[in-house]
Amino acid sequence: MSIMSHENFQILLERSLWDIIEKGLRPILDAFAKQGKTLDLQDVLQRFTFDSITKLLLDHDPRSLSIDLPYLPYEKAFGDALDALLHRHITPKCLWKLQQWLRIGKEKKLMQACEALDQFIYPCIARKQEELMHKTTIKDEEFAFLNAYIKMYNQWNDGDLGTLQTFLRDTFINLMFAGRDTTSAALTWFFVLLAKNPLVEKKIREEIQQQLHVKEDESLKFFTKEESRKLIYLHGALCETLRLFPSVSLEHKVPLDHDILPSGHRVSPKTRMILPFYVMGRMETLWGKDCQEFKPERWISERGGIKHEPSFKFPAFNAGPRTCLGKEMAFVQMKIVAAAIIHNYNIQVVEPENVYPTTSIVMQVKNGLMVKVVKKV
Repeated sequence: MSIMSHENFQILLERSLWDIIEKGLRPILDAFAKQGKTLDLQDVLQRFTFDSITKLLLDHDPRSLSIDLPYLPYEKAFGDALDALLHRHITPKCLWKLQQWLRIGKEKKLMQACEALDQFIYPCIARKQEELMHKTTIKDEEFAFLNAYIKMYNQWNDGDLGTLQTFLRDTFINLMFAGRDTTSAALTWFFVLLAKNPLVEKKIREEIQQQLHVKEDESLKFFTKEESRKLIYLHGALCETLRLFPSVSLEHKVPLDHDILPSGHRVSPKTRMILPFYVMGRMETLWGKDCQEFKPERWISERGGIKHEPSFKFPAFNAGPRTCLGKEMAFVQMKIVAAAIIHNYNIQVVEPENVYPTTSIVMQVKNGLMVKVVKKV
């Protein structure tokens, strides 16, 4: 996945994000601010990440982030699929297999979600392939993802990858799952925590003005990935959010053979071990007596830089060989979206004390996050 560190990818990422912000996110926030109505910020952020990841991967804007907030079956299919996948983790295999065979319950919803995603992504892939075939000159950033995976398929296909179309569909849906709900969930909890910690929000606003050289009454419309590195306190606040509310709250591992854990515990094959990332982020033995507090300062070194924590202590992006490939991309996206919203708007969470997490693979806010938007500039 060296493609994600390529210069052309970084250019494409910045351009896609700001394009969706200016054409989708800001018009919605402006409209709700003008009308004085509440909106579900979690839904808006999910739409934003869906549109931006689709634009990035397939150069297609599904425009789910429109002022009328349209119902799009393929956009909502991600939630139904995640719900069904959690069900598979906690239900005996024989039972969910029976549901699958009978086409009932969660398995029926999963099948419907897969059908909706297929009806959306196959035409996107075909359209992009046809576009590339008819172009005489193609800029690298216009085809990097699709072209890279086609080359990978041709190089490694030994009969196990299926058809090219199926391989591309599975690959892009996997990347879309990784880039949609996790990032939107982190940003949602970030604004929940800001509502409960106004002093942190004030410090972030001051940092944005100082480091990006933008005045309080001046609209923030663009800054680059490199400029986002200057937002140290914002980075710390996002890390602190992921410590307290990791987007993926737990993971399970199953050994293939007899093994001994670092703790000395012996495990046998097919033993399912649950890794509770949510609990780890709130352990006093790992984070100190103030582990329940929201303190971005714990991520800032004495020299004023970002303090590194081992991934096995802070596994929000997994650890070791399984570390998330899109970690840096996620931070760039979160910083750009968070800064654009915080500087240009006041987000007032309705009843923040009644916000609770859902029971799901991705830790989202139960029943959405209702907010009032006040435009600043």
